[in-house]
Amino acid sequence: MEQNEPTIRLDQFMKLVGLAKSGGEAKHLIQGGEVLVNGAVETHRSKKLHPGDRVTLRGRTAVVELSERACRGA
Repeated sequence: MEQNEPTIRLDQFMKLVGLAKSGGEAKHLIQGGEVLVNGAVETHRSKKLHPGDRVTLRGRTAVVELSERACRGA
């Protein structure tokens, strides 16, 4: 993993891709042990995701695809 590789927080990613309607919902789902990251339960909403990571909730999976430009808000 590169040091300058773009990342996104798990809770932010869930909102972005529609796995959660709000940050509060994402927090509840993550802390409740309902979210898998790369096949393992993840209970930390601030978990940093990297390109290629897979987030699964209730049978729906989203793959992280980030660019440095997107992370800078450009």
